[in-house]
Order: sequence, then C-alpha cells, then structure tokens
Amino acid sequence: MPKQKKHAVVAPYAALTPACLLDAVETTGLRCDGRISALNSYENRVYQVWLESGTAGDSVIAKFYRPQRWSRAAILEEHDYALALAAAELPVVAPLAFGGRTLHEHGGFMLALYPRQGGRTPEFEDEETLRWLGRFIARMHAIGALADFEARPEIGWKEFGEEPVRYLLGHDFVPADLRVAYESTVLDVMERVKQRWRDAGRFYTLRLHGDCHAGNILWTDPNGPHFVDLDDARMGPAVQDIWMWLDGTRDTQQQQLAAIVAGYREFYDFNPAELALIEPLRTLRMVHYAGWLARRWEDPAFPRSFPFFNTQRYWQDHILALREQAAVLDEPPLELER
Repeated sequence: MPKQKKHAVVAPYAALTPACLLDAVETTGLRCDGRISALNSYENRVYQVWLESGTAGDSVIAKFYRPQRWSRAAILEEHDYALALAAAELPVVAPLAFGGRTLHEHGGFMLALYPRQGGRTPEFEDEETLRWLGRFIARMHAIGALADFEARPEIGWKEFGEEPVRYLLGHDFVPADLRVAYESTVLDVMERVKQRWRDAGRFYTLRLHGDCHAGNILWTDPNGPHFVDLDDARMGPAVQDIWMWLDGTRDTQQQQLAAIVAGYREFYDFNPAELALIEPLRTLRMVHYAGWLARRWEDPAFPRSFPFFNTQRYWQDHILALREQAAVLDEPPLELER
C-alpha cells in the first residue's frame, strides 16, 4: 500500500450523533419518534427519520451536507432548481420548506428534509423506458436552460480530470512502482479527452442533474421515473445527463441512444455534436472517482466502505481501464440515424 502525506485525521460527521440528528430535524417544527435509519450515501449523510404522527410509515428523509463542500449559496441554487422543476410538474424529489426555508442549520451542519420516495431501478434495456426517460430529462433541460448556476461550477476536463490527477500524484496515493505507468497513461488519456472536447466544437451548457445514474432514478408503475439527489447539479452539456444510461456493445449503445434521443426531441432540441463528449465524460468520471476516494480517504467511513481502494490491485486495474479507455477514445463517436 502506498504511503500518503500525513494530515490530521478529519472525521467531518463525528459530531452528528443520533441526538444531534433528531434535534436538527426537530428545529423545523417536526417531532420525531426516535427511529432513524441510515441510507446509502457517502458524500453526505442521509437518514430516514420517523415522525410522531400516529401514522405508520410517516417519515422524512434528512440530508446533512458534507461540511465545507458546497457553499450556502450553492446549496440554495440546488434547492431552487429542484423547486422550479417540481413547480413545472416534473417528477423531481424537491426539498420541503419549513417557515419558508428549505435549508436549515444545527450543530454546525446544514441540512434539508425531503419527502420519502420509493421505487426501483428503471429497465434500461427497454426502449420505451428509455424514450420515457428521454422525454423527462428533456423537460428538465428546457427549464435548466432558462437560467445559469452562479455558485456552482461547470463540468469539464479541468475539475474532473486535471485536478484529481494533480491531487493523486501530489499526495502519493499511487504506489511508487506504478507511478510512472499511471502518470504516463492518465496524461495520454487526458490529451485524448481534450482533443475530443475540441472536436465537439461549440455547444451550449445548461443546468443539469449532473449525476443521473441508475441509483438516482426511482421507477414506479404506472407513473414512471422520479429523479432524486441533485447534489451534483452543475452547468454542462446536455449529454452529461444521458450517457450513463448507455451500456454494452457499440450497436447496443446506438439503439439505446436512438430511443433516448427520440423521446428527448419531443420536448427539446438535441445537438448531435455533443455525442463526441460521451467517452470523454465517461473517462473523466473514471479519473474523478479515483480522486474523490483519495480526497475523502481520511473520513473514517471511506476505508470501511471502499476497502478495495488504495491497494496495489486497485491501481493496476485502474491503469488497465484507462488504457482500454484510451483505445475507445480513438474510435468514432456514436451517431444518430439520419
């Protein structure tokens, strides 16, 4: 295991005890019955909290934002965007307002409460499901294009590529015997990413969901999708909210893309030039993920939850994946049928 530069151990949620959590929720005027259940979240802390209402299953979702990650202004931009989408009758789980406020503070933490929304993972192999998702994400983008985020950054190769690489190398996460291989491979891949970014030419950026993977879409029958967790909402190209639904062989991805864009174009225009960004965005997610784990490694929850990271095997596999991705970046982008 590589040696990292020593830092003071940071446990950002050490003060978030059950008592603090319940007190924070009750500052909104709600009353808790003492039952809480931690939900699957690492960047923030998210809990289902049951209420004293006399109704079985009456609960809210409490989200405690990671300290010092987002500014208050950035969080409020996320909330305003979600509320605008909900006001347009889009299936987005928006924060609840208490006393006219959606963002609350207690014990040094900022938090928001949400209604509980059930659902399952969408069936991405079904073309009608993909068209349905395409229609809804297009409606989301139509509203997202009406204004810009001011406190939230833009998705691009600097923050999601160059900065994670600089952090990983600067803090000695990569094993010494793999450092040269990693550095040469990732820098080569980043040059390909930048070239494909240039190949895409001019494209518009708009407010996005930003992290629209399968886990952030809850499907119910017969209502379809609900989009949750806009924590990573940013400015960026529309295709960022689409590419994570594409998987399999090139032919399979072509069919998936055709179904998504067919639904998308019912409500909003789609720029085919952005297809050149799909593999660069996939590459940046791979690079950023490694950097994200490294930046959070001193949070005690991360070594427990991601034991595979920061091992010799992890970095060997990561370098191999980047080399494979370099080959994919040399292939022509996916195309839409004319």
